[in-house]
Amino acid sequence: MPAKVWIGIDIGGTKTAIVVSQRPPDVSEHLEFATLPSRGPGRALDLIGKGIGAILSRRGLPSSAIRGIGISCGGPLDRLRGIIHSPPNLATWVDVPVKAILEQQFGVRCNVENDANAGAVAEHRYGAGHGFDNIVFLTMGTGLGAGIIVDGRLYHGTDDLAGEIGHVRLTRGGPVGHNKRGSAEGWASGGGMERVAMRAVEDARMHGRSTILTAHRGTLTARDVCAAARRGDAVAMRIVRSTGERLGQVLAILVDILNPQRIVIGGLAMRTGELILGPAREVMAREAIPASAGSCQVVPAALGERIGDVASLCVAMGL
Repeated sequence: MPAKVWIGIDIGGTKTAIVVSQRPPDVSEHLEFATLPSRGPGRALDLIGKGIGAILSRRGLPSSAIRGIGISCGGPLDRLRGIIHSPPNLATWVDVPVKAILEQQFGVRCNVENDANAGAVAEHRYGAGHGFDNIVFLTMGTGLGAGIIVDGRLYHGTDDLAGEIGHVRLTRGGPVGHNKRGSAEGWASGGGMERVAMRAVEDARMHGRSTILTAHRGTLTARDVCAAARRGDAVAMRIVRSTGERLGQVLAILVDILNPQRIVIGGLAMRTGELILGPAREVMAREAIPASAGSCQVVPAALGERIGDVASLCVAMGL
């Protein structure tokens, strides 16, 4: 009898990954390709189907050997019907019924979940949230979203919209994120850091301040800013600290409302560590209710760059 496998699919604006596992969180096979959202969903869906087919063929498995398929993707989406509704990083994916497409193609159950919720479950089961009943997971990538675990269970909210912390307004003005000026996403995400950095570099040019960031023509990424900060660039260090302080304001809001034991942060904070987490913890401790802040640890995601793979497998197994 052939071994049964779980299939996980992590769909992002930059890349899409397909993973296979007999015993999650262990991954026995991983393949990925550029999503290229400008070409629409058809190409990527075709590559997903062919990728799963190739994996099964290499392992000598029929489609019936798949125990379940899980898709982790940025929202908005309808998780119950499995429809992707034009996420910001997949703007051409308009009402795409991925669940129905893959279930028809492979004859097995396919679950769909937004990436923040899937990441929260992955870290709760296998990562930095393991052993804790109340945690919040923050994506902190191009955008900022949260997955919330309450009393050991994922909290979806009435309309499956719980955790949209990126939409909360921190200031009346400021960078735009989540379609709102001065929002948490505008200030405390990788995309937000990039927008702040572009303004800071222009200001440095105008006032004759030196920064190695001026060497980056055109697009300036959060990775560029953090690399410059590690090299001691004063302008970059101010940008990174400012992002960390804004993140701390977000953490204080989450702590005051949810009183979690741990806040686990992926993406940018996971890659930069104390450069961002240090200032964030300082502001959280200052602004949140002292008892709640004292009970909450703020830590980077333990699954590291594997989190998308493991999250999609968690979706396949059921949340």
